[in-house]
Amino acid sequence: MDTGIAAINEHVKEASAFAYRLREQIGTVIVGQRYLVDRLLVGLLANGHVLLEGVPGLAKTLAVKTLAQAIDASFRRLQFTPDLLPADLVGTMIYNPREGSFTTKRGPVFAHVILADEINRAPAKVQSALLEAMQEHQVTIGDETHLLPEPFLVLATQNPIEQEGTYPLPEAQVDRFMLKLKIGYPTREEERQILDRMATTHAPAPATPVVGTQEILAARALVDQIYLDDKIKEYIIDLVFATRDPAAYKLDLKPLIEYGASPRATLYLTLAAKAHAFLQGRGYVTPQDVKSIGPDVLRHRVIVTYEAEAEEIDSDEVVRRIFDGVPVP
Repeated sequence: MDTGIAAINEHVKEASAFAYRLREQIGTVIVGQRYLVDRLLVGLLANGHVLLEGVPGLAKTLAVKTLAQAIDASFRRLQFTPDLLPADLVGTMIYNPREGSFTTKRGPVFAHVILADEINRAPAKVQSALLEAMQEHQVTIGDETHLLPEPFLVLATQNPIEQEGTYPLPEAQVDRFMLKLKIGYPTREEERQILDRMATTHAPAPATPVVGTQEILAARALVDQIYLDDKIKEYIIDLVFATRDPAAYKLDLKPLIEYGASPRATLYLTLAAKAHAFLQGRGYVTPQDVKSIGPDVLRHRVIVTYEAEAEEIDSDEVVRRIFDGVPVP
């Protein structure tokens, strides 16, 4: 390892200490869910929004709220409902008849951390109102553009589409999320801990802020410096191209894939792998970082065919076969 990588490695070891403080503080409220917490931290460090999917009652909302409490940053929770309007998110122009002028009333989207709760309960028009905010970190109200605070992170929860009263998210919006997490049930031991800790009539004590926004922005700058070898870059591109042209990689998946991943997947997979390495206290990316975070980056970007659905093969299975079939450097 040359001196440049060694120096980055030392910086990362020191700077990544706040991740342990965050995990510890979140653990005072959330039982288990290490996968969920780590992926939320990846999104925070890589400047990428996160979509959480799971049945109700799995602490998705509580985990996001606790993360926001553990960061000394502004937080807003948006409960998405079928009658929500775009102005309820971004704000609107209010007419003042006395002065004969309009003033801007900013909506709740002007915060560091946004919890979009049950995002797929609102119709497409409202979901689309988040697009500009998520991609450009700005919103347009009337004829004025307003910048959002940094860091700006949207953490959205959704129930499975089969649930009654839900709308599928537009693919353009789903693609704006860096990660899509599928949250499962806790283990028996974790469920017992949940019972012992939460089975009271009192709400759990809120988490204490242990990290400031400037520390997060400084960590993001360090994530950008993490070393990525050319072989890892080629591996990432191979994985993304295998979703578009699996035959080129000797994978018999063409009948199962309707659309492959976009170039945004390449960028997000690279950033997420760097953030994953940062959380491990390393200043360089390994193939295992890519394999660990890859399914969360690709599962919502690979659209399967009707033939795959008929065979009960979902995008998770297709992505798993791609990772099994593409040679690791």
